[in-house]
Amino acid sequence: MALVEPVPGAPAAIADVGSRALVVADYHAGIERSLRREGLEVRSRSTQRRERLLRLVEETRADRVIVLGDLGHDIATPVGDEREELAELFDALTVPVTLVVGNHDGGIGDEFDIEVTPPEGACIGDIGFAHGHTWPSPEVLEAEAVCVGHEHPAVRLEDDVGGTRVERAWLRGPLVAAPFEEHHGEAIDVNGDLSVFPAFNDLSGGTWVNVEGQGFLAPFLPEGCPNAQLYLLDGTRLGRYDHV
Repeated sequence: MALVEPVPGAPAAIADVGSRALVVADYHAGIERSLRREGLEVRSRSTQRRERLLRLVEETRADRVIVLGDLGHDIATPVGDEREELAELFDALTVPVTLVVGNHDGGIGDEFDIEVTPPEGACIGDIGFAHGHTWPSPEVLEAEAVCVGHEHPAVRLEDDVGGTRVERAWLRGPLVAAPFEEHHGEAIDVNGDLSVFPAFNDLSGGTWVNVEGQGFLAPFLPEGCPNAQLYLLDGTRLGRYDHV
């Protein structure tokens, strides 16, 4: 098995980290509260999110869960509905959880008994994990494969009669050392491929990576992976992100 293997039809992957890890990004617990503050009437989907994650853990026979940042939605320490959703999730999971800290994860590590990485990411086994809101550490970049979230990549597709739809997507391709070396001011032995995960939360929006004028969120994209290929959740390969 490849070190990082997407789960067909799901915004998740199985990673070989010495054990079998289910990896997801951008869970954004409690997002509905934020959307309601913006004037959108959205019923909570916390139960559906939790059940979907639990089902994936069971179906993939995962030994642990790794969340690539933004497990919560509010920037500050989780309270109210968000804290309740997270507590119910952790109570329901029967495997250990590692949170790769993202820009929306303030205080989660202090509130709950889970493993938390530094903001610049960490290596687990032969794989480097980071959220993507800041530059990954050289250690992460020198791993055999690198996984990030944050970007919420999506692709806008158009049919023959002008109809359009937007679908969550993967960005995957070889890392290029130059921008990372320039940022860190040192040589970095970059040899692995980068996987940019689609958002687990289907309400969180995303970067339409094939639409002109849509800027990337991660400070190292697209320069750090200029030949990234786009894949739909069902595994369909669409080609280079800027050629779709």
